[in-house]
Formats: sequence, C-alpha cells, structure tokens
Amino acid sequence: MPPLKALVAFESAMRLSSFSLAADELSVTPGAIGQQIQKLEAWLGVALFVRQVRQIVPTNEARNYYAQIQPALAQITHASRRMREDQSKGVRVSMPPSYAAKWFAPRMTDFLIAYPDIALELNTTTAMVDFELQSVDLAVRYFDGNAPDLDVQLLHADEARVYCSPSYARRLKLKTPDDLQRATLLHNTLHPHWTTWLKKFARLTARQIDGIAGIHFDQSLMAIEAAVRGQGVVLTSAVLTEAELAAKSLIDPFGLSLPLKTAYYVVHPKSMELKPGAATLKTWFIDEKTKTPA
Repeated sequence: MPPLKALVAFESAMRLSSFSLAADELSVTPGAIGQQIQKLEAWLGVALFVRQVRQIVPTNEARNYYAQIQPALAQITHASRRMREDQSKGVRVSMPPSYAAKWFAPRMTDFLIAYPDIALELNTTTAMVDFELQSVDLAVRYFDGNAPDLDVQLLHADEARVYCSPSYARRLKLKTPDDLQRATLLHNTLHPHWTTWLKKFARLTARQIDGIAGIHFDQSLMAIEAAVRGQGVVLTSAVLTEAELAAKSLIDPFGLSLPLKTAYYVVHPKSMELKPGAATLKTWFIDEKTKTPA
C-alpha cells in the first residue's frame, strides 16, 4: 500500500492548488504537507509538483494520478460519513432558500412535533447537491426531474404567475397584461420568464417589452418582498406566495399562468437505502403536498 496519509495530503493539495490551503484544511503545517508529498513522490518514484515561488504546479503525472485516485478517496470519505451518520437520528436535508423559507419553514414545526425523535439539519442552497461528496440524506430540487441516478418524486408542478400588491394594481390600473407597460417588473433568477410570459399573454411588441422598467434580484424572497411593498410586479410560483395570498398582501391581477418544465422534486440516490428518519421525512413531504392549495 502507498502511504495513505500522504495520499490524503496529495488529494487536498491538488484540489486546492496550494500546500498552505491543504495544511489549513488538514490542520497541519505547510511543511508537513510538503513532507508527505515528498514521501509519496519517493514511493511512486516520480515528481508530482514543480515548486516555484509561492506557487506549486502539478506535473502531468500528478494530474493523471489524481484523476485515478480522487474518486476512490471520495468514495471512502462518503462511505465513512454515512456509516457514522447512520448511527444517529439526525436527517440532513437540502433545498432552495426560497422553498425553505416560504413552504417548508411554516410547516417545519408540525413535522418536529409529530416526530420529536428526528433531529433535522437544514441546508439551503441554490446549487444542486452532490450526494457523493456532501453529507445530505434527502434534497428538494427545483429542476426538470431528469436525474437517472436519483429516486425522483414530484412535489409541486410549477407555473409562472404575476403577483403584486392590491394597492399597486389599483394605482397603475392593471386590468390586462398590456397594462404592464406602465409597471416595474421584478425579475428573479428562479423564474426568469418575463419575456416569455409577456409574448404569450400581452399584445406588446418586442421593443415595448424591452422598454419596460425592471429590477433584478438573485433571490425570489427579495423579489416577492419587493412586490408586497408595492415596488413592482413579480413573476413567480404559487408555492412561494401562499402566505402573501392568504394575507391578501399579494394578488394575481390577471389569473394567467405560464406552465413550466421545471418543478419541485424530492430526491435521493437510488443506490443507497434511506435512513428511517429520512424515509419518514420523504413520506411527510409527499403527504403535505396534497394539502398545498392549487
């Protein structure tokens, strides 16, 4: 066997492109990383890095070697984490921030009351979770549902609808989609479909559409809040506006929806059996979706 401690140091140095960053990650000194790399180079009989001033450059041999051993090391890490986490009752779940705040958070207390023995660890991110590299049991993804390696269960089909505050609709006299020419469009990265929606439902020219004022947000939460405050009209999902519609702080002035290919799914790897707590949470997600207003 090659020196396994040296393999760990090599993997970290390659991934981070730095002995110093690898040292920080492994809680050792940069000199210790250098010693481990030298030990591995001696064992392999080949140079792995060209040392330059404040920089390391991996050799072609190092790149080829890393490509071969990295998946195996990742598999060892993943298997070890799963073994450790299987002994606990904790469930790690990942989902988009907007979905976590608008749909899951209002219902989370009910789940915890119903299942007090399950400890939830919630991770919110817009990135697709990598089950192989991250310690996540279950995830809610907003995508097209195409993932051959995952068990994919539809939670909420999605469609883009226009929402604004009642006072904003009255002030701008929003009666038909053409009236949006006078409005401020609140754009968000989750539902970037304003041009498609307007081309389908309004009689405006492309030039008129391009001329409509707009504000861009990287989070749906911020765009929805701006609409509640009367700062414009937002194009988003009904799943994310339940509370605002119930409180009548937002209305759908036109009642027109644009069907989307993307939707909310609960997913997990097919290759691994769910822990009991994660299986319970998945069942709860599926049961709760039937209670969500259409």
